[in-house]
Amino acid sequence: MTGEHYDCLIVGAGHAGAQTAISLRQSGFEGSVCLLGSEPVAPYERPALSKEYLAGKKDFAQLLLRPDEFWPEHEVTLSPGRRVTAVDAEAHTVTCDDGTTIGYGSLVWCAGGTPRRLRCPGHDLSGIHAIRDKADCDRLVAALPHSHRIVVIGGGYVGLEAAAVLSELGKEVVVIEALDRVLARVAAEPLSRFYEAEHRAKGVELRLGTAVAEIVGRDGAVSGVRLTDGLVVPADQVIVGIGIEPAVEPLLSAGAEAAPGTLGVLVDDLCRTSLADVYAAGDCAVVRGGPGIRIESRQNAAEQADTAAKAISGRPEPLRLIPLFWSNQYDLRLQTVGLSHGHDRTVLRGDPGTRSFTLVYLKDGAIIALDCVNTARDYLQGRRLVAAGSRVDPALLADAHTPLKDLAQSA
Repeated sequence: MTGEHYDCLIVGAGHAGAQTAISLRQSGFEGSVCLLGSEPVAPYERPALSKEYLAGKKDFAQLLLRPDEFWPEHEVTLSPGRRVTAVDAEAHTVTCDDGTTIGYGSLVWCAGGTPRRLRCPGHDLSGIHAIRDKADCDRLVAALPHSHRIVVIGGGYVGLEAAAVLSELGKEVVVIEALDRVLARVAAEPLSRFYEAEHRAKGVELRLGTAVAEIVGRDGAVSGVRLTDGLVVPADQVIVGIGIEPAVEPLLSAGAEAAPGTLGVLVDDLCRTSLADVYAAGDCAVVRGGPGIRIESRQNAAEQADTAAKAISGRPEPLRLIPLFWSNQYDLRLQTVGLSHGHDRTVLRGDPGTRSFTLVYLKDGAIIALDCVNTARDYLQGRRLVAAGSRVDPALLADAHTPLKDLAQSA
């Protein structure tokens, strides 16, 4: 079935997709716009799923990125509950899972990714959860009243955020991490050890340096997690937070250039793929000449979306991204600016014992990133240092009483 056609078709209704539609109208784009998403709901704030939504502190209406009336008022057609299965770049069409074909003038691929699944025995038992979309979280929330002991597989941000919420809800929580510390892929050891101590102080059990061998079940449902050392950790529910697989197969099958290691689809500094009139933004895109990784953050999704929208609208502005991240765990607010990958030195500002400190990352003497725990002033003032790749005397950096804005001026 054919007939639908849009001047700009946006595939994926998360942060990147929604922001693309918003930015198109802000940039003066007057053509028809369709925002197609696989979920049966309007665009919403995903990061809150593992925090306020799981904790019951926000209902779904509070997560909506825009009120329902925003989209028709701005002439954006929402097309929920549809998934694109194929792209014909030459014909400028996509095929959906309902068998329909949609034509486009420009295509912006913002499909994000799908949660990595366990592949061990027992991976298909009931009671195994991801936290990627509303339906995932709703299933977990529905199971919690009848569950006492929760095992979280993966010691990254999503896993630790869920562990914090569940601990505060009175659940017994065990976090299993294959590496020797939590947050090992994204932060230096001092930050990892700080968060380990915080979670243990709240009653969360951490099992580090061990992997999952099997999910143990009874009557088709989870009853425990067997580790590679043979220990079985009892569990009523299991949460898996081991990253995502970028949802780019239809683009790659259409001939789009993949990022090395198929980490996603490769884009240039205008977020253009190698296919004519096809752009990509968000968790599935890797910028050529950048850090060589997918940057999974709300800010990155928004800035890439804005870049693509401006290019489509005839107002190209190359992407100049300073990555920003955040994580709420208990009463701790972690704010990160920059990417710490490849750092060769860290400088600690403040005392972790006070639960307010900043970790500064250096590479060849230049500041490349900051992790700020309950230090919002450092986060706001440190962006300038990271953007400039400033070189500052480490002794001055370590003095928490010296504002970073003063160091930025002197640098």
